[in-house]
Amino acid sequence: MSEMLDFPQLCAESKQLSGLTPQDEATLRELAALIVPALDAVTERFYSTLAAVPRTAAFIEGRVEMLKKTHRAWLESLFTRDLDAEYAQWMYQIGAVHVRVNLPVEFMTAGMSLVLRELLLLLGSSGSLDAEAKMRGGAAIGSVCGFSQLLMQKSYDSGKLAGELEKFLKITGMSRKLFDNLASAYKD
Repeated sequence: MSEMLDFPQLCAESKQLSGLTPQDEATLRELAALIVPALDAVTERFYSTLAAVPRTAAFIEGRVEMLKKTHRAWLESLFTRDLDAEYAQWMYQIGAVHVRVNLPVEFMTAGMSLVLRELLLLLGSSGSLDAEAKMRGGAAIGSVCGFSQLLMQKSYDSGKLAGELEKFLKITGMSRKLFDNLASAYKD
């Protein structure tokens, strides 16, 4: 399904919806030197929280160390990577992994809330930034977290549709090729 998405358009729309501006992206880069060294601790607190909740713990059991590496790399990317169509596709694929493991969408939303909370606490505790810089940083962090969540959640829409299509094909006995031919011949 991802090959049919227009990732530059999805990226632009998600930036608009989350309020992520070029100024926010510049602010995130400026914060990298302050934030990136503390991301291991953010990741540790994130997974400690998930492990303490039985329903979320079941999704990470036996894979925590591997997941921590991926999570840490993603956190760093928020402050160091171009937030472009390539990033949008990467986030979409991460969302697709969440869909494949049947992670409830509310867990992803809760996870993003945990990340946002930890990053804002980290920013707020900095003695090297004035109030205005903290406010700009907080706005940028909120927007980039919302941007990332929108991109990942797009996979849930696509994954749900793909699952429903597979059920339809199984129930009707129709082949995927026949369905694709019918769909391409259909005109509104």
